[in-house]
Amino acid sequence: MTASPIAWHLLPDTAAVEDGSLTIGGCDVIDLAERFGTPVFIYDEEHLRSRCREAVSAFGDGVAYASKAFLCKAMAKIAHEEGMYIDVATGGEMHVALAAGVPGDRMVFHGNNKSAAEIETAIANDVSRIVVDSFDEMDRIEAIVGPSGTAPKVLLRINPGIDAHTHEYLRTGIPDSKFGFPLTEGIATRAIERAKKSPAMEFIGVHMHIGSQVFDVDSFAKAVGAIASFVNESGAEEFSVGGGLGVAYVEGESADTISSWADTILSASRASGITARIVAEPGRSISAMAAVTAYTVGTIKDVPGVRTYLSVDGGISENPRPVLYGSGYEAMLPRSPLAERPFTTRIVGKHCESGDIVVREADLPSDTMVGDILVTPVTGAYGHSMASNYNKVGRPPVVFVNDGEARLVVERESYEDILLKDLG
Repeated sequence: MTASPIAWHLLPDTAAVEDGSLTIGGCDVIDLAERFGTPVFIYDEEHLRSRCREAVSAFGDGVAYASKAFLCKAMAKIAHEEGMYIDVATGGEMHVALAAGVPGDRMVFHGNNKSAAEIETAIANDVSRIVVDSFDEMDRIEAIVGPSGTAPKVLLRINPGIDAHTHEYLRTGIPDSKFGFPLTEGIATRAIERAKKSPAMEFIGVHMHIGSQVFDVDSFAKAVGAIASFVNESGAEEFSVGGGLGVAYVEGESADTISSWADTILSASRASGITARIVAEPGRSISAMAAVTAYTVGTIKDVPGVRTYLSVDGGISENPRPVLYGSGYEAMLPRSPLAERPFTTRIVGKHCESGDIVVREADLPSDTMVGDILVTPVTGAYGHSMASNYNKVGRPPVVFVNDGEARLVVERESYEDILLKDLG
C-alpha cells in the first residue's frame, strides 16, 4: 500500500516547501545538511520560543522548562528569555544553565540522589527551589546548612501511586519507583513534618510527577485528585504537577497542547479544592517537535523475502529511544517533502548492534537512493541529551534556524574531542 506524504503536523512550526524542498526557519534543509554535515539536529527557534510562551501563558510565573529533554546554553537562554524557570536534575545541567546566564533564583533543582557537592552548589547559587526526594537528602541538606546557615526553599516530591499509561521505564508515580516519598504508610506525612520542623529547610510546597510521554491527560487529573487532600493538609503554598505531557511521534498519534493540558490540571485542582499555586515542568512538549535530524543514506541492502535495510550515518548514538523504549518515528526526503512514500524499509544506524534501529518500518519515496539526505522529525527531545560516543562516534552538532538564518549552537564532536579525556 502506498503511504501518503508525511503528516505535516509532525514537523516544526515553520516547516514549509520552497522550490520543491523542505525548509525550516526559512532555511533549506538540504543546504543545512551540506553546510554542517550529517547527522545534524536542526531546531526551529521560533517553535521553541512559541512553546515556552505558551507554557508561561498557561501556568503563569513559576512554570519551569524540564531541561533534561534538551539542554545547551542556547536553549537555556531561550527558555529564560521567554520567562520560564529552568528545571535542572544534576550539577551538570545546573552548570550549563549558569553558564548561559540563568540566575540560580530562576532554577528548580531535582534529582533522586543529589550529592552533597551538588546541594552545596545549588545553595551557593541561591537556587529558587530544591525538590527533596528522600530522607537521606534531608540529612545532607541539614549537614550543609548547619544551625546558622540560610535555609533553602524546598518542595517535597510525593509519589501519588498513579499508574500513568506509558512505557514501563517512564512511569515515575507508581508505588514501585525510585522517586519521591510514597503516600503509603505515612511516609510522605513524616517527610512533611520533618521538613517543617527543620531549621535547615523552608518548606513551601509539594511536587509530583507521574511519568513521561503521557497521552491521557485524565491521568494527571486523577493524580491531582489522589493527592489533593494531602496537599491541602500540608499547608503547601505551591503545588508542582511536574511534566510528562506526551507528543505525537508518528502518523495516527495526536496529543494535547500545553494549554489544554494546563486547563485539565487547573480545573482538577480547583475541583479538588487545592488552594496552592499550581506550577508545572514541561520539557518534551517544548522541544520534541521543534527539531528534525538529518542523515545521509549510505547503504541500501535488500534481503530477498525478508526486508530492505537502509543504513544512515548515525543511529543509536544520537537517538537511543527506539532501542530503549521501542519508540517509533517517521522519515522523509527533504528533496521530495510532498511525495508519495511507497518504499517500505527499515532505517538502521552504523553501529555494531542489530538493535541499532532508527525507524523500524519507514515509508519513503520509491526513488530513494544512496547519498540522499533523509530526515526524521520529532527528534528535539531526548536525542541530543541522551547521545553517546558508542563505537567512538562523535555527537552531532546542533543548529538553530530562524528567519532565514542558521547558527551553530553546539559543535560536532571530532575524533580529537573524543580523545580529550583519554590519558593513554
